[in-house]
Amino acid sequence: MNLDPRLLDIVRCPDCRGLLAPAAEELVCQGCGLAYPVRDDIPVLLVDEARQSRG
Repeated sequence: MNLDPRLLDIVRCPDCRGLLAPAAEELVCQGCGLAYPVRDDIPVLLVDEARQSRG
């Protein structure tokens, strides 16, 4: 995954507005724990495409 660090400074979880952290091939919300896929270096920030990463 090759995301611009400036992008990570501005994108937020569409569900809870939490910060997103890179993990493997996805971005994981530090607030609600939803993991959003990254496909071809493009974050797919759709709640319907996310999975629960914890709990």
